[in-house]
Amino acid sequence: MAKKVQPETSPPLDRVDQQLVALLEKDGRTPNATLAREVGVAESTCLVRVRSLRERGVVRGIHADVDPAMVGRPVQALIAVRFGGHRRSHFEEFRQEVPQLPGVLQAFHVSGATDYFVHVACDSADALRDFVLDHLTNRPGVLHAETALIFDTLKGQATLSGLED
Repeated sequence: MAKKVQPETSPPLDRVDQQLVALLEKDGRTPNATLAREVGVAESTCLVRVRSLRERGVVRGIHADVDPAMVGRPVQALIAVRFGGHRRSHFEEFRQEVPQLPGVLQAFHVSGATDYFVHVACDSADALRDFVLDHLTNRPGVLHAETALIFDTLKGQATLSGLED
């Protein structure tokens, strides 16, 4: 897992870095030569820039967008988890262990009545039920878990690079 860099410790992104991020967001497999040509720098400079973006935690990784249904996990859900008592040890244990559980795609620590949203993909409704019972509701400090099935996913077109098309 990449080290999380605090934004205030990283130098701000200049225009070349922003352009590189925008290009990588569109297609993370873009060859270095193409990236360099698009932003107007030498290939060696581009390689150093992209490496720096990775080391600084700006680019956290290049990932395949896999359809869970196509790999045998057609049931997706967001599970709202609420803690009682709010003991730090319960949150720390949750934060360390839950992302490692099978089927967990993401977990979000949020404000409000819910403490975490856990995004999971399972092979069946029974497997989802078992996941909630075996891995969430029996955890120390967990007061309530509410499951919402995901019927459809719409991917936004926004980019994080800050550059408009």
